[in-house]
Amino acid sequence: MNITVEKQPNCLARIQVEVPADAVTGERQQIVQSFSKQAKIPGFRPGKIPTKVIEKRYAAEIKEELEARLVKQGYDEAIRKEELRVLDAKEPEKTDHLPDGGFNFTSSLVLAPEFELPDYKSITIEIPDRAIGDEDVDRELEQVRTRFADFSDITDRGLAEGDFGIIDYQGSSEGTPLEELLGEKAGYLGKGESFWLKMDEESFLPGFSKELEGATTDDEREFKVTVPDDFPLEDIRGKEIDYSVKVTAIKEQILPELTDELAAQIIPGKTVDELRDIIKEQLDSQFDRQLQELKVNQLVEKLSQSVEFDLPEDILTSETQVQADEMVERGVQQGMSEEQINAQQAELFAAAGQRARLNLKTDFILQEISTKEEIKVTEGELTERIQAMAQQSKKPFKSVVKELQKSGRLRSLQHSMLLSKTIDFLLEGANVQTISADKQENE
Repeated sequence: MNITVEKQPNCLARIQVEVPADAVTGERQQIVQSFSKQAKIPGFRPGKIPTKVIEKRYAAEIKEELEARLVKQGYDEAIRKEELRVLDAKEPEKTDHLPDGGFNFTSSLVLAPEFELPDYKSITIEIPDRAIGDEDVDRELEQVRTRFADFSDITDRGLAEGDFGIIDYQGSSEGTPLEELLGEKAGYLGKGESFWLKMDEESFLPGFSKELEGATTDDEREFKVTVPDDFPLEDIRGKEIDYSVKVTAIKEQILPELTDELAAQIIPGKTVDELRDIIKEQLDSQFDRQLQELKVNQLVEKLSQSVEFDLPEDILTSETQVQADEMVERGVQQGMSEEQINAQQAELFAAAGQRARLNLKTDFILQEISTKEEIKVTEGELTERIQAMAQQSKKPFKSVVKELQKSGRLRSLQHSMLLSKTIDFLLEGANVQTISADKQENE
């Protein structure tokens, strides 16, 4: 078998295979014999059908089977001979049965990227020198108190910082109402009735609540506010919006006193001290997860930046589409309209492409490290993970296995576990340094 492999950019390879006539003949004879044993033709006893009858009756099927076998053998030999790491083998672009009985074909292969691994055994990772303290627990308790707050009407003074103003309002730009100018994208900025506005600089738009300070019930005010340059809605960044606002009521928030009775309302049977302990434990757990995520993100980023290589275009395109679909789905869940999604389609797809590139690049690097370090997922580990999935979904273990096999997710699960084990291996060897919160904010 004569094989020529020409490697090309973007992890592609051109392959040409020539199979000699004697190999083709031998393979064809085996196929014909197989058909002879299984064929059922009226007038002939099974296994006693003449070869020429078989070849004539099943000519198309024999040719199809022959070509499939020869192509597979060609691929296998090329992979073995050239030590190729093939991700995908395309359908042959050209096949020829030669006059001398030989066979050749031309096709393309998608190869895994080739690169030299960077130093990965002592990657420096920086985490904040911080721990959950009493002030964090106090802040969380304050949020809990607001959920049990009462509101009283204020009639003897105007709006002040910290109050809640109940307002009706209409926004416009250059005389055109925002809902006409922007459609559904205007959202809450366009207009509202009986809208609860907290008198806080961070509420609504910068400067909005400041313009209403001192306003009393039934007061009407008109003013302009400028949309920040970093506002999510690109169409109105930096623009001035004219607002007409009427105050219909003023409310003062009254927080309940933090007592054992309130604690028992929040978590039955608990005192304030016990509630503080529970919140501290939850915040500690949350902070630990954030630290772990921070470590993994830094690790992935540094690995990706430390080496450059081409990625398979077909796989990159497919992964980009997957990421784009996920981003659109999250947008819909967060309340984005189809019109908003279409307006941001270019930005979404660009972000999806960046994420896909990082994911694939990291995936290939981690796979290479796992191979070099002989990191593997054992049958026991895979079984334990599936048992946990079965317990969580309240399904029998065997049915979960069948679902994974049927959907093709079993291999994907094993691959995900392998990458996780490799990341854990890298984190164990990482040089973890703590830095002050001030330094982290400056960076």
